Amino acid sequence: SANAAESDSAFLTKAIKGDNSEIALGQLAQEKANNASVKSFGQVLVNDHTNAKQQAVAVAKDLKVPVPGAMLPEAKDEQAKLQNLSGSAFDKEFVDYMVKDHKKDVSDFRNEASNASQSEVAQLAKKTLPTLERHLSIAEQLKTQVE
Repeated sequence: SANAAESDSAFLTKAIKGDNSEIALGQLAQEKANNASVKSFGQVLVNDHTNAKQQAVAVAKDLKVPVPGAMLPEAKDEQAKLQNLSGSAFDKEFVDYMVKDHKKDVSDFRNEASNASQSEVAQLAKKTLPTLERHLSIAEQLKTQVE
């Protein structure tokens, strides 16, 4: 149905923008983080979201959905905020944002994965979910280290 296609397209667009955001913020963490574990989490985000993006882009091309190059607006704001921080203030802000962001992502992907249509997009969400849940768990563990 047109409605399902529209929501698939919206989900994919947002997911790819999310990957773009996590890659950019992960790179920033690799450059600026004070805590070695936060730095290595930045690397994990870059690697995992680069892979996730490749898979999402393949699905987008199948469904003729334009592939966005932009970040999510809230991630763009966060990036600007993080640019001005350093040391433990950077680490704390980055980790807080990653916890909040991945909670939202896990919830969005869980909803999409449970989509009865079992579309290509729902399959993608199901495949990506464990990675997002792992990121959330890493971010929550880091939160206790950088408080």
